[in-house]
Parts: sequence; C-alpha cells; structure tokens
Amino acid sequence: MVVPPLLRAVIMGPPGSGKGTVSARIIKHFGMKHLSSGDLLRDNMQKKTEVGILAKSYIDQGWLIPDDIMTRLMLNELKGLDQYNWLLDGFPRTVAQAKALDKECQIDTVIDLDVPFETIKCRLTARWIHPASGRVYNLEFSPPRVQGIDDITGEPLVQRDDDKPETVTKRLQAYDAQTRPVLEYYREKGLLKSFSGTETNKIWPHIYAFLHTKLPDVSQKDAAIPR
Repeated sequence: MVVPPLLRAVIMGPPGSGKGTVSARIIKHFGMKHLSSGDLLRDNMQKKTEVGILAKSYIDQGWLIPDDIMTRLMLNELKGLDQYNWLLDGFPRTVAQAKALDKECQIDTVIDLDVPFETIKCRLTARWIHPASGRVYNLEFSPPRVQGIDDITGEPLVQRDDDKPETVTKRLQAYDAQTRPVLEYYREKGLLKSFSGTETNKIWPHIYAFLHTKLPDVSQKDAAIPR
C-alpha cells in the first residue's frame, strides 16, 4: 500500500473573511491538524512562556510582533506535527516569515479566501455582542428582536472596538499592506489557490472539492452535502 505524501497547507484571508469557519470544516472533513498563530500566542501568553512574555511586551505597546519571534513560536510547534497533515492559520504574515518557513518545510498549497473588503466591512460592523454572555448578533442575518437589546436579558448590546467601522478599515488596510506581498510570493511559486466570493457557504464547496483531490474525507461518509 502506497502511503500518500503529507499535505502542508496554509489558509489566508483578511480578518472577517471566514477563515475560522472554513478551517473548522477542513479539520472536520480532512482530519488536518490546525495550527493558529493567534491561539498559540494566547496560549503562550497565558502560560507565561519565554516567547509568550516577549510577545506580550510588543502587543501591550501596540507593536507588531517581530518576524523572528513569530517564526520561532510556529516552527517550534510544527516540530511535533511532522507525522500529520496540517493547516497553518495566521502564519506566515510577512514574506520574511514565509521564507523562514520554506527553509524548514515544503508548503504544498495556500488557500486564499478572496472576500471583497466592502463585504467584510458590512459583516464585521454589523456584529454586536452581549458582554455578559458572549451572545453575538449580526444586524444583517441574525439581528436581535429589538435593536440594541439582548433577546434574553433585555440588557444593552455593545460593539467591540475591533468591530467599529474605523477600526475595521485600519485592520483591512494593515492586512493589505502586510500580507498582499505574501500572496504574491506564493502566487509566483505556483502554490496560491484563490477562492472568491461574498458568502462562506458558497465558497466552501469549491474549497472542499479542491482539497478532496488531495485528501480523503474522514468525516461521516453518509453526509450528502459537506458542511
């Protein structure tokens, strides 16, 4: 029996493009190990590891975490995943990080969620939360019964700073400036596979079909439509 080569994939997309949803579906259907730079950073900061303390010192001052710190954090974690298919999320974010990753392992494919910035702005700025419970509402597709009020407690909803229009615009501009060169880097290598659209549920079947040419679906075999 021939053992298929392991798949090394990266998922990219602006904040609010649906990366979390798509990553969860990829893990469910294809059994890949998911390595999120954001989750890993939070975990290291919580555990007060050397890298975590260092990273927090930059975040607290509103600075970007230097490439060498992020690279050390992610590559160290990847050492334990050399027997698995894996999906990187949130890394690499710069060309320097991508080049450092290349020195350690061969990336096979880069999935790019190409969602228009206007769609993302509408999606994120429409999001309101009930702070005490964490309940999330979206004015576009799951609004509260009474505008600005939590359905269950009647308490006021708030908008996270991250979701305020001016912050969303800044986050998207930062993504564009920092990460577009990474997309070009992978495009030139012939590894970039872009999936365009405005709705995750419409983009997902195309991503599923693409990955299914590389890996078997390990989820419920009787599921008619992959979700």
